[in-house]
Amino acid sequence: MRVTGGHDRGRKLRAPRGLSTRPTSAKVREALFNILGLPPDAPVLDLYAGTGALGIECLSRGAPHAIFVEKDGRALAALHRNLKELALEDRATVVGRDVRAAIKQLAAAGQRFVWVFADPPYAAGELEGTLGALGGAGVLARGAVIIVEHDKRHEPPSASGDLQLADRRYYGDTGVSFYRLSTGLT
Repeated sequence: MRVTGGHDRGRKLRAPRGLSTRPTSAKVREALFNILGLPPDAPVLDLYAGTGALGIECLSRGAPHAIFVEKDGRALAALHRNLKELALEDRATVVGRDVRAAIKQLAAAGQRFVWVFADPPYAAGELEGTLGALGGAGVLARGAVIIVEHDKRHEPPSASGDLQLADRRYYGDTGVSFYRLSTGLT
């Protein structure tokens, strides 16, 4: 697995063998950034970060900072190693805890995000709760977009609280849904 664009294009990302996470494929990452364009001049949030591929793509493409949230110890070790090998540690914050607890922590610290990536385990049933937490926590900036990776057989809802589905794309068995705030802009 390699970074697909920006300053670190072509650099290798590492994932431990047997890890239960499934890193976002290069094809999907390239498609995402073709849709989204350049990262905002603001921190990005990578939930269920795994090896950090999505947040690292943002950093490589010019985002000033990325916050990675991951609770699995082996994935955290791979994430830290990737950030170190790419010399991105000074532009990254790693939060090693449950996603919903991390969202509360970030909201309490006054953090706001324009781009939020969420790639939860497909079969874990965590997505609706995560979308609800994001929509109600006050961590979304004006114009925020939440990018959710999912299995095409398990589509997320078209709405969740203040979040509305804006677009959905498919790349093989992988679906990507884009959400925006419908009300209550912060």
